[in-house]
Amino acid sequence: MIPYTAITRDIEVTVRPIYLDGQSDVIEKKFVFGYWVRIENHGLEDIQLLRRHWHITDSTGHVQEVEGEGVIGRQPVIAPGEIHEYNSYCVLETFTGHMTGHYTMEKARGERMRVEIPRFDLKAAVN
Repeated sequence: MIPYTAITRDIEVTVRPIYLDGQSDVIEKKFVFGYWVRIENHGLEDIQLLRRHWHITDSTGHVQEVEGEGVIGRQPVIAPGEIHEYNSYCVLETFTGHMTGHYTMEKARGERMRVEIPRFDLKAAVN
């Protein structure tokens, strides 16, 4: 799995995508991709992940936007020096695509910030 990393101020986001062949169906044009996300707080205060916003683009240029509270039903607080990890998936109708996005996070003293998620490629049968 190729890691993709973005750093916004003191927050490092690394994503590792993988093609899930066993859950995909080429005939049905259903290509399933998993991705593992690691968020590291290199700052000096707690930060809470409030929202996520994704742009999921297939090889035809069709874009799905996914936006909502937290990740995987949680709004984790990440202490200084700590890490939060989770995994999720998306489904495309094409062999390839890419994802990018951002998180809305809030520092302990109430300051909100936009944390970039790196653009990462999705490629069927490439793990």
